[in-house]
Amino acid sequence: MSEPIRHRGREIDAKDIAFIQQLIAQNPGLSRRRLSARLCEAWQWRQPNGALRDMVARGLLLMLHRAGHIQLPAKRCSPPNNAVRHRAVPATPLPSPEPWAGSLSQLGTLDIRLVRRTDAEALFAALLQAHHYLGYNRPVGDYAQLPMMRN
Repeated sequence: MSEPIRHRGREIDAKDIAFIQQLIAQNPGLSRRRLSARLCEAWQWRQPNGALRDMVARGLLLMLHRAGHIQLPAKRCSPPNNAVRHRAVPATPLPSPEPWAGSLSQLGTLDIRLVRRTDAEALFAALLQAHHYLGYNRPVGDYAQLPMMRN
């Protein structure tokens, strides 16, 4: 390693990497999370409220692992409620993509409905995924419970 690595305001040099390698070697049974906590304790790496900067340390360890500077233990588990798994839009046949030409008055009245938790939600998600520049992201809350805004 020729130049120090900078991660979240801390410079990591060859001496620091050697320390991390020794920490991993001395604690072969620890998980990645426990190793990051030990690293925080050793370096006195704390947040202003006194809590360990555990997530920052985990990010550093993963970055060093991916760069080949250290060898982390195998990942033990993944969270069962992984948001990435829930992002997939169900395969729904889309209406014909032929453009429509005409005036707004020819369309008739516009009916806006809440589609959350209805049969139309899958079609709405597929249309957003196909035609909106941001794609579709699953909503977080239950919008039916929100109070209506009145003027």
